[in-house]
Amino acid sequence: MNRIFLIGPMGSGKTTVGRVLARRMRLDFHDLDQEIEQRCGVDVSTIFDIEGEAGFRAREQSMLDELTQRDRILLATGGGSIVDPTNRGMLAERGIVVWLETDVDQQLKRLERDQRRPLLQAPDRRERLEKLAQTRNPLYRECAHLTIRSANISPAAMANRAHRKIVEYMRSGKPS
Repeated sequence: MNRIFLIGPMGSGKTTVGRVLARRMRLDFHDLDQEIEQRCGVDVSTIFDIEGEAGFRAREQSMLDELTQRDRILLATGGGSIVDPTNRGMLAERGIVVWLETDVDQQLKRLERDQRRPLLQAPDRRERLEKLAQTRNPLYRECAHLTIRSANISPAAMANRAHRKIVEYMRSGKPS
């Protein structure tokens, strides 16, 4: 339980649940997007504006490579970090990958006021999120050792659920 990586779409709770889970497991918490922003000195939206998605993804891969080699880490990844097969390989080989699975309705509710996410800047947010889910959900499934349904419960309850499943996984070596 030295390296835990949370994956899932935007609005699934990776950062919020991740902070609680990291405290519970006594791991250092890191958010991939926040680490990129600190390194670059600008927010993700600005990187997208200047370098496009390809430029951002290159920075993301470099930071992911660095962070997934650290010990005692719980890392909340970006929603699209699993698109690249190299990234999926790094995650799956270097730690326990936990998919916080959620549905589009829940994402829309949680992201209602969010204006920062570049991929959410679309005339029809529902359509955008559905297209992302269609493309990415199979990749999350492929990469994940464990799946936790991101239900409408508190972050603490989600973290408790995740912690139980991680402990079970470590004991049995099999997903539950």
